[in-house]
Amino acid sequence: MTSRRHNDASIVYRLIKVSNESFDSSASIDTPIASGLAWSDVPLAKGQGVAKKRKIRVEFKKNRQKPARANDLTRSFHHDETSSDQSLSSERIRAKGDLSRKRTIIQQGSSEEIAADDPLASLAVDLSQCQVGRVVKVHGLETVVEAQDGQIYRCGVRRILKTLAIEGRNAVAAGDRVWFRPSGDKQGLIEKVDTRAGVITRGYRHKEHVIAANIDQLLIISAFEAPGLKLPLVDRYLISAEIGGVRPVIVFNKADLVDLSKYQWVVGLYSQLGYEVVCTSVADGRGVSRLRQIVARGVTAFSGQSGVGKSSLLNAIQPGLNIRVREVSDWTSKGKHTTTYAELIRLAGGAYVVDTPGLRQFEVWGLDPAEIEGYFPEFRPLIAKCRYPNCSHTHEDECAVKEALHWGRIDMGRYESYWKLYDQQPIEGV
Repeated sequence: MTSRRHNDASIVYRLIKVSNESFDSSASIDTPIASGLAWSDVPLAKGQGVAKKRKIRVEFKKNRQKPARANDLTRSFHHDETSSDQSLSSERIRAKGDLSRKRTIIQQGSSEEIAADDPLASLAVDLSQCQVGRVVKVHGLETVVEAQDGQIYRCGVRRILKTLAIEGRNAVAAGDRVWFRPSGDKQGLIEKVDTRAGVITRGYRHKEHVIAANIDQLLIISAFEAPGLKLPLVDRYLISAEIGGVRPVIVFNKADLVDLSKYQWVVGLYSQLGYEVVCTSVADGRGVSRLRQIVARGVTAFSGQSGVGKSSLLNAIQPGLNIRVREVSDWTSKGKHTTTYAELIRLAGGAYVVDTPGLRQFEVWGLDPAEIEGYFPEFRPLIAKCRYPNCSHTHEDECAVKEALHWGRIDMGRYESYWKLYDQQPIEGV
């Protein structure tokens, strides 16, 4: 055996020596690297094709394994029967198996086609077995999807989509464009979610909650009375709309319950900031025709605190929808959460609206405190005039924003909204 290994080693040595002697270092090397090209720029031989799939490592949502130990360890503990010498001497610290916080997935498409921040958009799926649809509503574990031919399917969500939604509360949301694999009895399985454009999100228990996806504009609805204006909540919706690339429209509902002359300052405040403001009333039909024109522009989400009349306005815009509505509670003067999930509704003219539930709390998601000033239009021309370049506009001297506040050029309520956002204080929505 030793002699055979020696002979093999000698053969390998001679082969290496011959190859080195036959190599001419002065000869030109005609390779892509020597020519200053990348291997991806070299034309492939006929029939070779371009690789369309690749494996990447991505983080996933949660551990899926049994508890590491029983919860009742001390019940069977006896002081005299167990010594320290018999205890476990080593434990695995590095994640392995089900404990791993990463997993390998296969993506499909070229590197230019794959969004770096959206691994789900290019998840490798056999699209020949799937249909394109749009999520109508998500209710519990069931997702209702409308196919291109108008058929309705009740679908589950592929597990990998849930595990890869690492920062999200929900893997799919109303308005999502999805690829689903149909099965019998109008059921199916969602295999892929296309990249979202135009989203409204909020923070919920340290996770991103997507309220509606692929929308063009957001109707931020508040009520003059029952339950009353909550302008800090309106301000947060405005910021969320700008972050998500959605056009905001402010709607002050229940105008028949108040004297509008006393609220002209509110309408003027947001109008001067460049926002479109509409005053409406379902009781006397005020502003309803204008809302019909607005919702005809594309996909519109109706959002706001509970009890402001979102569903009532939808019933007025298109009679016959018969969306369930309820009166505001006499005891709490707050809404009763009649709408419990977001739902995509097709209107007679072909436009879509998303009726969303009233929110108990609205926290702007993914907003750094240093970026908040940029989402207040009245702050923007004053930022460069502050003494300190990193001025927070809260306690610094010679702050142009605070000086404008002192002279009444900035509304106190808007400044308080900024302060609470900067201090990361939540706003109660009901």
